Amino acid sequence: MPILKLGIPKGSLQDTTIYLLKKAGFTVNVNSRSYYPEIDDAEIECMLIRAQEMPRYVESGILDAGITGIDWVMESGRKVVKVADLLYAKQGLRKVRWVLAVPENSKIKSIKNLHGKTIATELVNFVKKYCKQNKVNANIEYSWGATEAKPPRLADAIVELTETGSSLRANNLKILDTVLESNTVVISNKETLKDDWKRQKLDNILMLLQGALNAETKVGLKLNVPAHRLKNILSLLPALQTPTISSLSDSKWVDVDTIIDESVVRDLIPKLKRAGATGIVEYPLNKVIY
Repeated sequence: MPILKLGIPKGSLQDTTIYLLKKAGFTVNVNSRSYYPEIDDAEIECMLIRAQEMPRYVESGILDAGITGIDWVMESGRKVVKVADLLYAKQGLRKVRWVLAVPENSKIKSIKNLHGKTIATELVNFVKKYCKQNKVNANIEYSWGATEAKPPRLADAIVELTETGSSLRANNLKILDTVLESNTVVISNKETLKDDWKRQKLDNILMLLQGALNAETKVGLKLNVPAHRLKNILSLLPALQTPTISSLSDSKWVDVDTIIDESVVRDLIPKLKRAGATGIVEYPLNKVIY
């Protein structure tokens, strides 16, 4: 039986990735003592790998594909193929930023003021390029963690990953510039993509994962509507596509089924009720495939 070797990111993206795989239809069970999670698909073999290392193992063919951040692909310089963007992070469905930050009371106002200074970061190679582009000769030091705690004693500035900026603010740091925007990506290698079976298997997983992501901000809505009020009800619905309208046993009524943004439901349902809709049911979605 052919097998697709898939890398799952260990660390900040791990829980969200496993949650989305579950919504996509794949149950992944992680044993705290093993780096080889179980998955309920005999055609997939999973391995937990740090996102920073994923490009290396995908490039070498140890893994056929892996989920990581585009930041680590750029940092590694490895020759891998990006096959999909997946817009999610640890805390939400959005991009993250690598930012240049200094203490709130620092006299440093921009990258230009860091000539001859020390910058601590995990993203060493990319920050070196960033400094070179800005014609700044700074000392770039690799940070093994707790990067926010290093200024001002251990470094003059940091380049750190942030999703909301809360950790930086808690450590009395201010952002001077965005060095890089990043998002989750699926990467593969040329050999894997030449294999028709592996390519099809990977495409299927990606379609389901993207569908799970699409569903995160959507809900389904079913309602019964008097036929003579249908036009008015439809004018209230911000439908993903044209709503599905079905006849009921009572010809004076129809059933309306649609998909909408979850953010509008709390305002929409009272309007639908006042307009004559009854039997309104809101339900969660696992996947929305466009």
